[in-house]
Amino acid sequence: MIRCLKTPFRTSAADLNRLFECNRISAEIWNQCLSVAKEYSLQRGGKWIGQTELQAALKQQFPLHSQSVQAVSHKYLFARDSARQLKKQGLACKYPYKKKKYYNTKWVDKSFKIKGSVIELSLGLHSGKRQQPIKITVPHLPDADIKEIELVFDRKLMISMSYDDGKEAPVNEGEQVAGVDLGEIHSIAATTTSNQSLIVTGRKVRSIHRLRNKKLAEIQKRMSKCIRGSRQWKKYNRARKYMLGKSERQLHDAIHKTTRAFVQWCADQEVKEVVVGQVEGIQRNTKKKRRKTVNQKLSNWSFGKIRKQLAYKLEAYGIGVQTIDERYTSQQCPCCGRRKKSSARIYTCCCGYNEHRDVHGSKGILSKHLYSEIRYLGKTEAIKYLRIA
Repeated sequence: MIRCLKTPFRTSAADLNRLFECNRISAEIWNQCLSVAKEYSLQRGGKWIGQTELQAALKQQFPLHSQSVQAVSHKYLFARDSARQLKKQGLACKYPYKKKKYYNTKWVDKSFKIKGSVIELSLGLHSGKRQQPIKITVPHLPDADIKEIELVFDRKLMISMSYDDGKEAPVNEGEQVAGVDLGEIHSIAATTTSNQSLIVTGRKVRSIHRLRNKKLAEIQKRMSKCIRGSRQWKKYNRARKYMLGKSERQLHDAIHKTTRAFVQWCADQEVKEVVVGQVEGIQRNTKKKRRKTVNQKLSNWSFGKIRKQLAYKLEAYGIGVQTIDERYTSQQCPCCGRRKKSSARIYTCCCGYNEHRDVHGSKGILSKHLYSEIRYLGKTEAIKYLRIA
């Protein structure tokens, strides 16, 4: 299975400056991709540039390895094509247009060499001369086949390594299917076909977001009273970056604990497949009067990160993941078919049906996956609550 490891490294001061320069050059390559693609489209009546033409336009222009240059162009093409697919789905998005000052540099295939704990990052040929490689020392390299190395900035320069650990996903012999409803108050609510339910609260994540927004507002208010670039302004700016970095690490830890608890519960319940409700674009139909408040809550909702972590963690247990349209799964009664929006924690219907609101949503997703419609799946046998500390 392909794994990813982000780790610090040691190097000389000169090579550290060269690594910063690599990310600046990668940003120049990205900016060049934007201009070349725009010019190509204007000259050919709106036709998009292809991978071959784009790589030819960037060839032998930058003092980086050819594969590092190609990696940036591939990322641009991927971002452009992804935006096109989202537009076809009716989502509001823009094609890549912003210029960058720094961009992650990637070394793949034969553009790097590993000798013990030392990694040599090649810069290839430039102006007919082979450039001196950059040497970095990584204390704990994975004992596996490293596929690619990416230079990232997380409070300091670090490398992210993708490698194959040589392990295969185990054969899952379970028989259960679980429907998952992602939420802002409760991060994960799930129900299996045997009517076993799990609720993982999202209070920890919400508290981190609220404290971050409060502190950020205080700092920005003080920065607005200072002259931009002044000594006091820079002091507040450093505090802002420190606060954002700390809250991001806390969120990352909380989401990891949430997803790990859910995956372990799936393994205990012998789940072979997980169905997750698709929640993108949920804010589009928000009423104008409530849009500002709701948008702030939804911006603090890390459903994308949760879904990505669930995908690779469930894969390690041999559990498949699917997404499904969750429209009306939280509103429609499975017994009589009436639809209502519940503001209470318990969903109740005039026909006598009642259920925990989030469990009701997860059952609706599960029913929609199994029968292509919302049906009554029986009484919930047990609900397990988990709070992430």
